[in-house]
Amino acid sequence: MRVFELAPPPPTVPKSSTKSAGATPSSNIPHHALPAALKPLASAQPRRGDTVEMVEVNEPVRNDEERGTGAGRPTSEEMDQGLPRSAAQQDTSERADGANETAEEASAAANGEHDDWRGENGHGGVNGNTAKKDLPPLHVEVRLTPTCGLRFDVLRKFIRQHLESEYESVLTHSEVYDWQDAVVLKNNLERIWIGECSLPAAAVPLDEVSLVIHIYQPPSSSRLIDFSTSPDADEDGDSDVPAASVLHLPSRSLEGIWDSLIYEGNIKEKLLSYIHSTMLFSDAAVDFNIVTWNRVVLLHGPPGTGKTSLCRALAQKLAIRLSDRYEYGKLVEINSHSLFSKWFSESGKLVQRLFAQVTELVEDEASFVVVLIDEVESLTAARAGAMSGKEPSDALRVVNALLTQLDKLKHRKNCLIMTTSNLSEAIDNAFIDRADIKQYIDLPPTAAIYWILRSCLLEIMRVGLVPEVPLMDHKTVEAYRSAGTSAAESSGDNALCCSLMLYELAEQCKGLSGRTLRRLPVLAHARHIAMSYDATVRPKLETWIEAMRKCAAEDNVELEKVNGSR
Repeated sequence: MRVFELAPPPPTVPKSSTKSAGATPSSNIPHHALPAALKPLASAQPRRGDTVEMVEVNEPVRNDEERGTGAGRPTSEEMDQGLPRSAAQQDTSERADGANETAEEASAAANGEHDDWRGENGHGGVNGNTAKKDLPPLHVEVRLTPTCGLRFDVLRKFIRQHLESEYESVLTHSEVYDWQDAVVLKNNLERIWIGECSLPAAAVPLDEVSLVIHIYQPPSSSRLIDFSTSPDADEDGDSDVPAASVLHLPSRSLEGIWDSLIYEGNIKEKLLSYIHSTMLFSDAAVDFNIVTWNRVVLLHGPPGTGKTSLCRALAQKLAIRLSDRYEYGKLVEINSHSLFSKWFSESGKLVQRLFAQVTELVEDEASFVVVLIDEVESLTAARAGAMSGKEPSDALRVVNALLTQLDKLKHRKNCLIMTTSNLSEAIDNAFIDRADIKQYIDLPPTAAIYWILRSCLLEIMRVGLVPEVPLMDHKTVEAYRSAGTSAAESSGDNALCCSLMLYELAEQCKGLSGRTLRRLPVLAHARHIAMSYDATVRPKLETWIEAMRKCAAEDNVELEKVNGSR
């Protein structure tokens, strides 16, 4: 399976527009008039005493005991009540009723008339995500400000009303910008992202899908906590190397990674579907002795293909998508090399101590824990080598200890083990057999390379290092190439010429990893552009592409030398 980077998607098309917006990928959507139902709410900043009232920033969020366990929650009829679909489709009285109803809900939330702030489980539950029968879900992810105190179900109604009133269709994998026209949303939201849908078209009609709105509130800063298997330094006086790091999720440091990774197959959808299936089977109390699963995923392939990034992005995605079940997530990244000791038989004990700490995290049923073991072959080396004397016998104990701990964790439905490997042939067969999903990640093909290079150039355009040029997507460029058009023949059209030059560069870069491709702009500037141009001059895009072409050719030569010396 091959991986490549997604270029910024085209903007979402507003309902008031009769044709697709012609904005560039880096531009925002033009603002449009608010639907009538939201105008009373957006006319002024809400204040205490007004019809619409929001929780003040300095008001402390109540804990579970203060929220209560059910008294005062909205009824299912309140949660299922539909909002006005379009200002053009409702008469004046209906629009006024819809606005008043939404205003009353927001006022009740601010005044504490409902004990539950965040849905059914008190942390962003499914309340407000009323499913339309027999319609495929369209996932919408909404990031709140760290200081937002408005109830999640009320925010869902605001967001749902805004989308369904303002748009006839939306583009998947794109961001919506014009929600800032509504003051209530502007003061509480940071981002609305339209996610995936099972419908094949990129533009999804809202009357053909069921909106599933995921609301999450990451902290203003991400904290990384290290923990080790021993609190003391070793006898040589060296400080103890952390055995693992724990990151609280959702985290701002992982924002956008999931949507920037695109695969030729549906690997991301497969992973999300796998998690859903394990949850379903666990909730149904399926007999584990008859039907079994291990909650272990193995991603393997050449280095530099995005395996570790995908694992981190999946952990972030699950923390958002499972917010109706778990209050937060945790990503535990294990440092495999720290689990080997110079003392005989100590390595197996280090693995046991580490997973004892992981088990403590998993026992907190309010969290979903993703354990990432990068380069898992270092912990699961084939035991045949140890049996034949080629590997230290202590490595045998490490493998046995790890397999034992995995067997214990498979019964925990709030845990997922993600592993990566560049040398899958060196992994013990018993571990491979435990992996529910074994996914190969290959080097990117030409189309994937084009997307990666294009995204790099768009980024340096964004910061002003290169004059902006609207580069085409790879399918458009391939259509021109199939018609026999070359870069030399299209010099009159700068966008087409640069796009064709970039595609020719992508063909030259076949066999390079994503990590190598992303270095090309820096190397191109260091080796060629910085030596030929003054710092105040912005070279044309054609100059950058040509410099990147030279760097790619130089890297291929050096790579051949390295491979020849082995």
